[in-house]
Order: sequence, then structure tokens, then C-alpha cells
Amino acid sequence: MERSMNFDEILSHIGGFGKFQKILYVWICLPQILLAFHMLISVFTGAVPPHLCRSNNTTWALPASSDAFNFSLVTGPDGDPGLSCSAPGGVPSTPLAQLNHSTALALSDDHVTGVCQGGWEFSKETFHSTVATEWDLVCDNANLNNIGSSIYMFGLLVGAVLFGSLADKFGRRNIILVGLTIQSTFGVGAAFAPNFYIYVFLRFVVGTTISAVIMNAFVLGTEWTGSKHRMLAGIITDYFFGFGYITLAGLAYLIRDWRKLQLAISAPGFLFIFYIWVLPKSARWLLANQRNEEAMDLIRKAALMNGKPLQEDMETCQGYNDMVKMEERKKDTVIDLVRTPKMRRNSCIMFYLWFVNVLVYYGLSLNISDFGMNIYLTQLIFGLVEMPARTITLFTLNRSRRISQLAFLAVGGLACLLTIFIPDDLSIIRTVLAMVGKFGITASLSIVYIYSAEVFPTVIRQSGIGMGSMCARAGGVLAPIIYLLRGVSKNAPMVLFGLCTLLGAALTLLLPETAHQPLADTIEDVEGSSMSEESEEGNMKPALYEECPTRNPDIII
Repeated sequence: MERSMNFDEILSHIGGFGKFQKILYVWICLPQILLAFHMLISVFTGAVPPHLCRSNNTTWALPASSDAFNFSLVTGPDGDPGLSCSAPGGVPSTPLAQLNHSTALALSDDHVTGVCQGGWEFSKETFHSTVATEWDLVCDNANLNNIGSSIYMFGLLVGAVLFGSLADKFGRRNIILVGLTIQSTFGVGAAFAPNFYIYVFLRFVVGTTISAVIMNAFVLGTEWTGSKHRMLAGIITDYFFGFGYITLAGLAYLIRDWRKLQLAISAPGFLFIFYIWVLPKSARWLLANQRNEEAMDLIRKAALMNGKPLQEDMETCQGYNDMVKMEERKKDTVIDLVRTPKMRRNSCIMFYLWFVNVLVYYGLSLNISDFGMNIYLTQLIFGLVEMPARTITLFTLNRSRRISQLAFLAVGGLACLLTIFIPDDLSIIRTVLAMVGKFGITASLSIVYIYSAEVFPTVIRQSGIGMGSMCARAGGVLAPIIYLLRGVSKNAPMVLFGLCTLLGAALTLLLPETAHQPLADTIEDVEGSSMSEESEEGNMKPALYEECPTRNPDIII
């Protein structure tokens, strides 16, 4: 009988992370830079600079140029936000810009008409134009800005569901190519949007493609990488996202017009057209879909590139084994995630951890202007924090998954809560605390991917991670909306972020420790039921080498 190998063994033999995989990860990681641009661009394109309400009363004789407006009237500790949204009445002959501070405030108190009829003048000190300045998304329309960001995040949720199923049908590579094409086309289109509603729709479509590229790039890399290197390979893609985070600060600093900035982050996506020729398909997916010859050609190519060509006497029964696994998986569904006590507890906690990590991550990332420092410097600092936060997990995870998750959540939550006690004039301290919170939540977010894959048993692992991802997207949708609570209290968002994160840290104590533990394969493994019968059956079928049934043609390498 000839020796039979499953796909993981083949990867180990040809090099689990050789030259082929390293080149593949270059192709996978490059789009991550643009993904970071699209995810965080609203920090700058949606920014709301200081603004003053024009009066429609001609006796005010407001100057035509915004340079003549004294925007200090509405900024700083003594600023009056009422001037931003209400037009002063009365018939003074002195232009508003020439009034001294106390007089202007007195007039705004005594002669407010309620609604700004004459439009707004915006400061151009920091931004030449933004979505908010072009379409007057301030005062009564200010909520539209947050709602637009939530709709974009909802696109990620739709994309996860839509492109996840399409990838299983048409392949990871094809969906990545389609996603990059749509992302670039609609991203460029958003730069020419004639009104806010079309702009939001175009951004929604871009959001769906973010999920298409992120998910399938990660899966494609995972399916080509040996088990010993998957954690390291996953962290590599995170580094490129962090690099995009940092680079965006420089781009936005150089390009102060929102349309030009939107164009600058979207147009480079068309350069990825060469992926048609260099991005490989997933051999594992090809085998699972009975495209065996095509899969084996790719495997031989990878083996030669890694300098470890396959021997003539080796074969694979992966096609048959995958069909057997598919038949076995039909017994388990998404309902099994919550059907039994321990699985229900573990699943609900993991879903909450996915939700709260993404909620706080984007809650902090998309609202950096709240911390009082220069927006470009804050963006740069938050981007730099990504690197050590993701690196430190490589050292802590080997000691304990549970304690690592708990500790970083606790750090993030406490830092968020402490910011509410810092006065507005101590913006540096507030930014440092927010940076610490960002550090903790970024590290925690990196851990939850790995922890989830180990908490969920093999038979429902994909379903568990898929549901967790959907909960994460729900957190992303809510992150911008939570900032509407500033109308109740300016500290409400950070209090909510802190308390939700600390709750997640406490719940983590109820999860099992998975470091240096064998992965659970079945729900019975999680529940602790007797596995004597399964063990006896398993002893009859060796795990590493199986005899191929004659009814399925063997593929000789």
C-alpha cells in the first residue's frame, strides 16, 4: 500500500512557510495598507472644523472671507458653542468678526434666532475641505456624519456574509480580485460624489469589499501555511494594516482637501491588476472542490519554489477525506454553538469579546479629535501603538491565552475610564491614556482571533468564528453611533467603552485555558463526555496515513 498524506502533511513536507508562502504573504499584505486607509479615512474626510453661523441679516455685514472670522469665539475653554449653530439677531452695524469676545457672547445670548439660516463659515486652518464643510454636516445635521460612518461599517457586515459564501463557491483568489476591483472603482467614485447620500452609498459598497479582501486574504494565507507558522503569519498581515494606519496620517497632513485625499487612497488600488497573474489559488480549496489536477500543479510549483520537490511515491486522498469531513460536519450546525451548557457559555462569551473588541477599537480610532491634541499627531501615535501591541502578543500567548486576553482587556478598559477624570486643558494626558487604551484593545483584538479558533471545536469552528465575526461587525456599526451620547454627557462614550471592556475581562475568567492544550474536535470534547467509543473507532483508522478507497481515483505525485 502506498503512503497517503493529508494536506497539512503535504504542506509540512514542501515547506510550511518557505519562499512560496513568503511571496504569497507579500501579495496578501500589500492590500492591507489600502484597507487601513479606507477604514480610517473618515477621521479626516469627516472632520468638523470650528465654524460660525452666518447671519442672514444684512445689517451684520459679515465678511465674505472666512479668514476674517474670529473662530476663537467658538473654540478654547471660553468659547461659546452657541455661536456655531445660531445666528445672532438685532441690528448692530459692527461686523461679528470685529466684535470683542464679551460683546459677541452677550449678543449671542440676547439675540439668538434659533436656527442658522445663512449657512456656516468654517475654519480652514486645519482642513481646506471635508465632507462636513461641503455639505454642512453640523448642528442639526451633525448626526448624519456618525450615521454615515455606521452605514459604512454595516457594509463590512454585509460583505462578510455575502463574500464569505461566494468565496466558498468561487474561490478565495477570485473574490479577492473582485473585491479589489470594486473597492478601487467605488472608492474613486466617492471622490466625485455629487451629494452626501450618494457618497454614503459608495462608501457602503467599499465597506463590503473590505470584508471580501480581509477575510479571503487571511484564509488564502492560512490555507497555504503550515500549522507551526500560522500565528506568526497572521500577525504579519496586522503589521501592514498598522503601517497603513501610520501612513494615512502623513497623507492626510499633505492633502487637506477631502476629495483629493479620497482619490489618493483609492486610485492606487488599480495597480493590483497584476494580481491576476501572480496571486495563486488555494490548493486546499481546489482539492475540496474536486479540481485535483489543478491543485496538484500548484502544490508541485510551491514545492519546487521552496526547494523541496515531492517524491514520486507520495499521493493524497485529500479529495476523499474532505468529502468524508463534509458528511461528518452535516451533523453539526450553528445551533450546536448554544445547544449544550459549556458550549453555550463559551460561545456567548466569545461572541461578546469579538463585539467589544471591535466596538472599542473603532470607537477610539475614529474619534481621535476628541482627545484635544493635533489630529495628525494623534493619528500617527495611535498607528505607532499598533506595532508593539501586536508584537507583545507573540510572547504572552505562549504562556496563557486566557490571562493574556483578560490582562489586555483590563488595561484597555481602565485607561478608557481614567480619561473621564482628566480636564480638557490637559489634552496630552488624555491622549496618553487613550493611547494606552488603544494599546490594550489592539493586543486583545489580535488575541481573540487565535483564542476563538482554539475554544470552538473542529466540527463547528468555522461556524463559531463566522458568528464571532458578525458580532464584531455589529460592534463596528455601533461604534460611531455611541458618540451621539455626547449629547447626554461628553464622557458617556468613554464610560461605556471602559465598562464594556472591563465586563469582557471579567467574563474571560469563565473561558477554558487553551495554551499547550490539544484542540477540541467535537462538542463532546468540550462538554467532557466519555469518548471511549470514539477513541476505539479512532484506533481503527490511523490519523496520519489512511488507505485510499478504490472507488476514488488516487492522485499520484
